[in-house]
Amino acid sequence: MQRTQFAGMACSIARTLDVIGEPWSPLILRDVYVGINRFDQLHDDLGISRKVLTQRLAWLVEQDVLARRQYSDRPPRHEYVLTTKGQELCDLLLVMVGWGDRWTAGDAGPPVLYRHHACGEIAHAELRCSHCGTPMRATDVDVLPGPGRRPVTHPRASGQPIQRPVNPSARGAATWTPSPAKSSSSTTDPLPTCSTTLTSPPPDADTAK
Repeated sequence: MQRTQFAGMACSIARTLDVIGEPWSPLILRDVYVGINRFDQLHDDLGISRKVLTQRLAWLVEQDVLARRQYSDRPPRHEYVLTTKGQELCDLLLVMVGWGDRWTAGDAGPPVLYRHHACGEIAHAELRCSHCGTPMRATDVDVLPGPGRRPVTHPRASGQPIQRPVNPSARGAATWTPSPAKSSSSTTDPLPTCSTTLTSPPPDADTAK
């Protein structure tokens, strides 16, 4: 079966999935982000076959998400580090963590906690509008045609904004009011939400393009 070419779609979501949509890729990024960045370390941590790991690493390097850096001359050995593109994909992983902690962690609570450098507190990432700074969720926006759009015939994409109701229950979905995840040390105290925007650390100097 021929693989769908998501990269050719005029959609930033599809193009992102083309880079990291295969399930092992985000987990490889996660490991490299926390310092598990050599082949044998990744193989042992993920339990992935060496063939698949080799293919996934080669793809992420080809996509400029990871870069290879030599750490041994004899024998020659390389480790993997995040590029600028890879660092920004890790910001996306932080958003995924918030969803996973809320909907999949269960009674045990989040498996990992994140301490924010700016304030020193355990917190979670929150999406905010780049213009006004207020919280920005899917129900708070209209979807408009962008400069990179392609001609389409679907009536919902004819140039008019796609209106999203403020209350999701208006279209039959349950209303969702986000709440902070809970730390593993407490079942009652919610994690604080930082007013400071969480950002990735700068990429390694050796991989800056």
